[in-house]
Amino acid sequence: MDDQQLKTLENLLERVATALEAQAGTGIARPPVSWYDAGAWLWNAAARELKPVKHTGALPLDLLVGIGPQIETLRENTRQFADGFSANNALLWGARGMGKSSLVKAVHASLESPHLKLIEIHREDIHSLPLLLDVLRGALQFRFILFCDDLSFDDQDDTYKSLKAVLEGGIEARPENVIFYATSNRRHLISRNMIENERGTSIHPTESVEEKVSLSDRFGLWLGFYPCSQDEYLEMLRGYAKTYGLKLDEADAIEWFRTRGSRSGRVAWQYVQHIAGMQRKKIA
Repeated sequence: MDDQQLKTLENLLERVATALEAQAGTGIARPPVSWYDAGAWLWNAAARELKPVKHTGALPLDLLVGIGPQIETLRENTRQFADGFSANNALLWGARGMGKSSLVKAVHASLESPHLKLIEIHREDIHSLPLLLDVLRGALQFRFILFCDDLSFDDQDDTYKSLKAVLEGGIEARPENVIFYATSNRRHLISRNMIENERGTSIHPTESVEEKVSLSDRFGLWLGFYPCSQDEYLEMLRGYAKTYGLKLDEADAIEWFRTRGSRSGRVAWQYVQHIAGMQRKKIA
């Protein structure tokens, strides 16, 4: 066997080993070469590595209208954590499009700390949290916000148990430099059907339901988000228009949300994108 054939065989064996490790849930995750390469990162569970995110699309906090108390609470909690003090895991739950994920990104950006890192983990990769935490334990000079957007669990889904152990109650403590923020449309992270099924099929239905609902109890902060009023919707648009130098037709903006059947921060932003294009302007 010549050198080229040997190298090809080695590469093949390495790929097979990597695939087997991933399938078995074993292996070692690779830390970044330098954490200073980015303020935000995306966890790639399949490759067991972190990808730098250069631009998160974070908005200035003053553009997030109608959620003043939530902004103040989450920012103070995050500041405490960034400064090395005690802080709570946070669950941002409630109405769609009302700025839950935008708030997490905006708070992180507003603190402007080179030692505070935002790491997004996809809901389907929750099972790989132990691998990621092993990486973060080795970087104690940094503080990490683990962020899972749109977190929820459905029937026959038991990965919530992995998250419960990580948040609180596992034999191995969560690293002191890690905090967990999640957004969800569901207050208890699980569907009503899931709760009803447990009540109807379990031998001890109350205990079974309590086990699932207790996941949300692991979050010390619960921040609720509710549908906005028309005045709040228009206030959002006025702020965007002023920031980006756009001409705002409020009657047209009202018609825009009526055609969509709802008012929210997301609908307001979509309208801003629309009028920015119409006015031949490009915004972030």
